[in-house]
Amino acid sequence: MKDIRMIIEKVVPGGIADQLGVEPGDRLKMICNEHVRDILDYKFLTCAEDISVLLKKGSGEEWLLDIEKDYEEDLGICFKQEGLGRIKRCQNSCIFCFLAQMPKGMRKTLYFKDDDYRLSFLHGNFITLTNLSKRDLERIVKLRLTPLYISVHTTNAALRNKMLNNPRSGKIMEQLGFLAQGGIMMQTQAVVCPGINDGPELQKTIRDLYSLWPAVNSLAVVPVGLTRYREGLFPLQEFNRERARDVLALVEESQRWCLKQGGYPFVFAGDEFYLAAEHEFPGALRYGGFPQTENGVGLARLFLDEWAKTSRKLPEELPVPVRATIVTGAAGQKLLIPVIDRLNRVKRLIVNLRVIENRFFGGKVTVAGLLTPDDVYSILKDTELGDVVIIPSLMLKKDESVFLDGSRVGDLAGKLKANVAVADGPRGIVEAIFSDKTSMPLRRT
Repeated sequence: MKDIRMIIEKVVPGGIADQLGVEPGDRLKMICNEHVRDILDYKFLTCAEDISVLLKKGSGEEWLLDIEKDYEEDLGICFKQEGLGRIKRCQNSCIFCFLAQMPKGMRKTLYFKDDDYRLSFLHGNFITLTNLSKRDLERIVKLRLTPLYISVHTTNAALRNKMLNNPRSGKIMEQLGFLAQGGIMMQTQAVVCPGINDGPELQKTIRDLYSLWPAVNSLAVVPVGLTRYREGLFPLQEFNRERARDVLALVEESQRWCLKQGGYPFVFAGDEFYLAAEHEFPGALRYGGFPQTENGVGLARLFLDEWAKTSRKLPEELPVPVRATIVTGAAGQKLLIPVIDRLNRVKRLIVNLRVIENRFFGGKVTVAGLLTPDDVYSILKDTELGDVVIIPSLMLKKDESVFLDGSRVGDLAGKLKANVAVADGPRGIVEAIFSDKTSMPLRRT
């Protein structure tokens, strides 16, 4: 078997490994006489009370450790590169691939097209299953890697082959069926392209995937994203209001059918469809517990519901005057206008909304999550910004203050010569405004 180098990067002080003399730089080779390929094998094989661990020390010496521990107790070690080794690359050439529309100058990691089932399990990355062998599928079932996030797009085998430009993509229903029988839960998505996999094709996809419910737990229907960097790529159209309304009508009809069949709506349209269609967002119950917010499904409803609660706690007046500027993309304008109107009813508070055009990717890209700091700076420079500029957390890499181009929030603040705050939802906006400068807590209700 190929030797995957599970190099130990960190040993937790006081943990089992630390007590046994394990050190950074040591390599984990086997657990209970089985080779450890990655972090998933490690987690699976260490779920026992009595285990044997074969290590190769930095000196080249091999240690065999017999360990008694609690069943799920970790050894207290962390591996380089998350203990994943080589990441599976995407082998498709999708006609709608967003990464193919990326210009130069962004974070390096954004150009890597991963299609790795381990990242799907660990981080919720969507995968296509086209690069998986039968052995891979069996391993997923054996290790209980659930849930997985799977890009289906269409269940029509010939059409999927065309959309993904991969002759191996047509067996998607067979693969999903195998995983379903193995007890794996799956969240799925269809990136919909007008005239290609919408209409009757989308209806077929919904019905086919629902036949595997509840193992296939949900289907997110999201619109294709088009940037201005499409020269030489497959010709695609964007969704106008009429086409978006057609998709919503189909999704809503399918939801009613699914509710009648099993009491769960199953299929959900991305927020962008409601904005493009100028359609009201459904109530929270229609989102079935919000299984796909990371995919832009239901974020608007969560925002509206959170604002309804937060707005009731606003003070009538601030102790000192405060001016704030809130930044959003074109898609967020509809949600934020009533928020701005209500905030400006607080005495001694002035809030301005600045809608930022996406000059980097092009005007067809309207979501805040794809704005760059240069987009923001080009609109806000040489303007009166007040005490704080509030940007949405969607503009940043998750859990970090890094923009798409690799720069940081502090860099933007320096260029603007302004205080820049990051807000995650309505409460975050209010907290950024009512900072230590105002010393004004939210009212209790």
